[in-house]
Amino acid sequence: MKMICAIIRPDKLEEVKQGLRSIGIKGLTIYEVRGKGRQEGVKWSARGHEYGLDMLPKLKIEVLVSDENLDAVVDVIAQKAKTGYVGDGKIFVVPVEEVVRIRTGERGKEAL
Repeated sequence: MKMICAIIRPDKLEEVKQGLRSIGIKGLTIYEVRGKGRQEGVKWSARGHEYGLDMLPKLKIEVLVSDENLDAVVDVIAQKAKTGYVGDGKIFVVPVEEVVRIRTGERGKEAL
């Protein structure tokens, strides 16, 4: 099993959710986060003053998947979140040793 953590632009959330739903992925967790990478923020001028925002709003999506679904989920997120501009985000894949569904006590793949 793997945990996929994706940092995406907030305006791409609905496209990503629809894409995941289309391949049968229903469960995900979404966090509102702020961060910066190569984009280094945004700067603008107004009334003779320069302003900047270096920590940009992003969304973090976490999806737990079986190894068989890994490539499909990563591909969908990458395709649906892409704009082609700096700041599109990143996808991280992390191994998961165990999963337990609290309600039923199911473990492993059955708990997904």
